[in-house]
Amino acid sequence: MIKLSIIVPAYNEEETIIEILNKVSEVEIEGVNKEVIVIDDCSTDNTLSLLKKNTNLYDELIISKVNGGKGASVKKGLLKAKGEYILFQDADLEYDPKDYVKLMEPILRFNADLVMGSRLVASQLTRVYYFWHKVGNKLITLIFNIMNNTTFTDIYSCYLVFKSELIEPNKLSTSGWEQQAEILSNIVPKSKLFYEVPVNYYGRTYDEG
Repeated sequence: MIKLSIIVPAYNEEETIIEILNKVSEVEIEGVNKEVIVIDDCSTDNTLSLLKKNTNLYDELIISKVNGGKGASVKKGLLKAKGEYILFQDADLEYDPKDYVKLMEPILRFNADLVMGSRLVASQLTRVYYFWHKVGNKLITLIFNIMNNTTFTDIYSCYLVFKSELIEPNKLSTSGWEQQAEILSNIVPKSKLFYEVPVNYYGRTYDEG
């Protein structure tokens, strides 16, 4: 059995946190044991109280006393993770945990080091979102591919799965949106086999969060 640590950073997600954790709980993958680690990033709404009332939905809850941003929460989750593989899950409903099956297939079949979920590769369903977000994502992905001689299409997709031994959390220097590129830049040179799979995307508008 492979142990998969699912890291869920959360900040003011009272409307979605329990629903997304239920969705994570419902996913069963043959040959995979899940470990769910939730990090509350000093939420000011009812997120933390909801988490404390639903302890059956996760294995560990990390409570931050100061709001440090998603990257800081991810780092805390990485330091606690015990799985051979790491998976990131946003606390909203933009990404569907049903896609875990697709993400884990290259790992179970080919022992992949890294699997990236892409919103831009023949997704079954993708909500139309902001033009400049897409342009920016494509530009950053292009630069990353040039620097690392790779062919990823969506490096800022939330869904990223990788071998935990490939990252040293204490050496991560960023805590903002750029952290995902830093993580990938650390993992890719140490990896021999990486895959990309299509994932569904239900992006929120600014008004929705």
